[in-house]
Amino acid sequence: MSSSSKWPGLPSGVESRTLKINDLEMHILEALPTNSVGASMLIILLHGFPELAYSWRKVMRPLADAGYHVVAPDQRGHGRTKSSAQEAESPIKYTDDTTPFRMTNLVKDVVALVYTLGYQSAAAVVGHDFGSPVAAYCALIRPDIFACVVMMSSPFTGPPRLSLPNGSPPSGPDLPKIAAALAALDPPRKHYVMYYSTPDANAHMTSPPRGLRAFLREYYHVKSADWAPNNPHPLAAPEAAVMAELPHYYVMGLHETMPEAVHGFGPSAAEIAGNAWLTEEELGVYVAEYGRTGFQGGLNAYRMTTNAEWQADRELFAGKRIEVPAMFLGGKKDWGTYQYPRAVDAMRGLACQKMDDDDFVLIDGAGHWVQQEQSGDVVKELLRFFKKCAK
Repeated sequence: MSSSSKWPGLPSGVESRTLKINDLEMHILEALPTNSVGASMLIILLHGFPELAYSWRKVMRPLADAGYHVVAPDQRGHGRTKSSAQEAESPIKYTDDTTPFRMTNLVKDVVALVYTLGYQSAAAVVGHDFGSPVAAYCALIRPDIFACVVMMSSPFTGPPRLSLPNGSPPSGPDLPKIAAALAALDPPRKHYVMYYSTPDANAHMTSPPRGLRAFLREYYHVKSADWAPNNPHPLAAPEAAVMAELPHYYVMGLHETMPEAVHGFGPSAAEIAGNAWLTEEELGVYVAEYGRTGFQGGLNAYRMTTNAEWQADRELFAGKRIEVPAMFLGGKKDWGTYQYPRAVDAMRGLACQKMDDDDFVLIDGAGHWVQQEQSGDVVKELLRFFKKCAK
């Protein structure tokens, strides 16, 4: 077991190891079931950005105690997972090849993980934040492997339409068009995904003026339920003036870095001392890991969403819907649910064939980091959904 098994907040029975997966040395956290509940009861948990497998620490042991084999990898480009093309301990650079971060290859990582663990199928794949679309595509592409899917904090609107000469335009938000319109506002703004795609974002975030710990504390705070101004609601249309209603960590000042965008909105000393979902010791794990690796691996996945050249592999699945039972789980104070206008409607009405009304769940007292902020409620909802899927 690696030293990550000694991380603060990691429960007894959640262990760490590294597997050869695809072209990766993939680091995973793993909790073995207390009691077997049958064959192929594997649960895969996919983290988002800027997060790690460690982000699932509060839910892994309870799920395993319910009888599941629970595995959370550091996804490609994150934490202790390294590719064979990566030099030892060498951070990913902006100039490195981004093709390994195309969606089909991220799905291949997860499929290969299932097989390497000795399974032919998984009871569920669960994804949070950027892990949500990866989980969604796992279920969309390989419903024979993934019996159900849970998307957390980021709605899935389906694969893009084919780009045909006389056909419909590609679906989904036109981020370059939105970027131009946001820049024309007074004051001028920009979308955070466009910022994440720039060459300088990694350096801004890795070496912020007030230090990495202060930046991450502020960033995690403003996207949580602890930040009182978070009052998410559906947006009417994908227009710049409407999207400017999003908070400053989604629609930033045109010339701001992310550390500048969240500076001044951090928690007080008393709030930090009273924070049970992310203690100073637990925050230190993120600070140490991102201080070592930088953010570019995670940022590369966002770069793919703004580069039309790399969207083509997803067009192969144009018109296809998720056919297995699907659930959306988020926090009531999370703007991520509504950051793209009409995304929730597209997910519930089109992208997912089997998403029941009671499987669209927003949890009280939680913002974006729902599995950390309200882990008990998340475990309760996941187990309810898994039980229903198994019938």
